[in-house]
Amino acid sequence: MDCPKCKSNRQVKDGNTNGRQRYQCKNCGYRFSVERRSTEKSDEKKRLALQLYLEGLGFRAIGRVLEINFMTVYYWIKKWGDSVSLPSSESPVEIVELDELHSYVKNKKTTAGSGLLLIDLEKGSSILFVGKEIQ
Repeated sequence: MDCPKCKSNRQVKDGNTNGRQRYQCKNCGYRFSVERRSTEKSDEKKRLALQLYLEGLGFRAIGRVLEINFMTVYYWIKKWGDSVSLPSSESPVEIVELDELHSYVKNKKTTAGSGLLLIDLEKGSSILFVGKEIQ
C-alpha cells in the first residue's frame, strides 16, 4: 500500500474512520484510508473461481490455482448456490439416456450413492432422480 500523494510506502496506523483503518504517511504527513481491504478479493477472481468450479475443479485445486484459501472458494460457491434457484420444467420428459449408469449401480458392492441425480439438458431442463431398488 502506497501513499496516494507521494507514493511512499512508509506509513503508520492513524486510527479508524467508518470502520476502515486510517494511515498517515511518514514522508509527507498525508492521512488516508484504503479503498479496499487487503484480504478482499476482486469480483474478477470470484467469477474465475466460479467458472473453474463449473468446469469440474475441486475447491483445493481452485485455491492452488488462484493462490487463495480453499475455504474462501467454498464460501463463494455456497453463497452463489444459495442465491440462485434450480431450473424447473413442468412438461414431462420424453427421452432419457442413461448410458451405462444402470450397470454401474447394479454391480456396485455398497448401497452408498444410490440416489443418483441426473439432469436433462435437452429442450427443457428437467431434474430426475434415479435410485437403486432395494431387494
